[in-house]
Amino acid sequence: MKAGRLWLGGVMLTSCFGVLSGCTATPQKADETASVDNTSPKQTTEQQTVVRAPARPAQAAVDNRGQPRKVSAAQQRLAQLRQLRQQEWDRQQAQKQQQARAQPRKQAVYAQNQQGSGPVSVTYGGKGVGNYYATSLTGDFAGDPRLLSFINQMSARGFNRNYLLGVFSQVRNRDEVARLWASPASASSPGGWYSYRSKFVTAANIQKGTQFWQQYAGHLQRAHQQYGVDPAYIIGIMGVETRWGRILGKHRVIDALTTSALTNQRRSDFFFEELADYMLMTRTERMDPLAPKGSYAGAMGYGQFMPSSFHGYAVDFDGDGVKDLWNPVDAIGSIANYFAKHGWRSGQEVAVPADVSSNDYANVPDGFKVKYSPGQLAQIGVAPKNGRWSNTSRTHLLALSTVPGGYKEPWIGYNNFYVITRYNHSNYYAMAVHQLANAVKNNVGGGN
Repeated sequence: MKAGRLWLGGVMLTSCFGVLSGCTATPQKADETASVDNTSPKQTTEQQTVVRAPARPAQAAVDNRGQPRKVSAAQQRLAQLRQLRQQEWDRQQAQKQQQARAQPRKQAVYAQNQQGSGPVSVTYGGKGVGNYYATSLTGDFAGDPRLLSFINQMSARGFNRNYLLGVFSQVRNRDEVARLWASPASASSPGGWYSYRSKFVTAANIQKGTQFWQQYAGHLQRAHQQYGVDPAYIIGIMGVETRWGRILGKHRVIDALTTSALTNQRRSDFFFEELADYMLMTRTERMDPLAPKGSYAGAMGYGQFMPSSFHGYAVDFDGDGVKDLWNPVDAIGSIANYFAKHGWRSGQEVAVPADVSSNDYANVPDGFKVKYSPGQLAQIGVAPKNGRWSNTSRTHLLALSTVPGGYKEPWIGYNNFYVITRYNHSNYYAMAVHQLANAVKNNVGGGN
């Protein structure tokens, strides 16, 4: 036991020197070591006799006289250890408190996350239109007569001409936007419906949609009460469009719209109109026109509204005096308002799987552009799988190609399905919104 105590004392001395060099001994070991240091000089002398070779009497006397000083030095090192550990603990606690204070600010304004692991909420409204001024049009579009004509037209609508010259002198011609318009993507998915669906209806997206629903449940319910739109379909639109704010677009909206207006000859008039609506939006909502970012087409915010849609359907849903599509609460209300104004019917079904008694359905026109009566669909062997027809003003046959030239999955779409196609004129798009909406709804616990 005595020899063991001396060995522990050796550990104590080694540990303390280690701590002073950056070692992290535990408090428990320090306490155990301290109990050894309190041994009497007599005990220490006996321990030395056990573990050391016999010393000359004179030297032994020197050792005994020096022992109290060794104990004192060890206690000092132990005190230093405790002080260092206390300082480290204090530092960690201060860091935690600082992080806790910063968290509300992080929740208010998010930074763009390149990995897309979290939503982005970079609001632009109410921050001022910027102090721009120029006497001529310079920059990438210097002297362009079409842009100068546009500036003159906007001056007639109340804009200061020198302000507009200052703004558009800083607009950039985005070659990547022009290239995208030169080779637009195919309107249909080359892999069929299932290939298209797999981009949106995924386990990861269902989880992200669930999190967004839970975070904004109160606002979603308020939108449902005010506009009659099922919250699941607001969730579905946001998920397909921007993954609930994770993919808001990397192009400055004014760059995208100006480049499109001047390089996309087929749709030049359309984009000049959108550019005019965009400038009007920045004026009414007090936004710096060079700040907002969106898609290469100029679509904006959580719901990817074009500027013309902003003027028709955007609402100030959080009551701060600004309609801001990059604000998730305003986006919730704006999407619901869009659906309501396009004829959404509260409580009615959107689409249901169909039973078919023959393959005739695959050989007749289908999609949201073609209306049928229930009787007409029954004549070609199509009926709702749930056994009941929804009492709506529209009934559509949806034959979704699973593979090119292969089997077509039969569905029946109703009025609310058609309303979703007002957002994007695509059967696949509307069905992806429908299925993602219901997958998230079931995960939240609000499924039928």
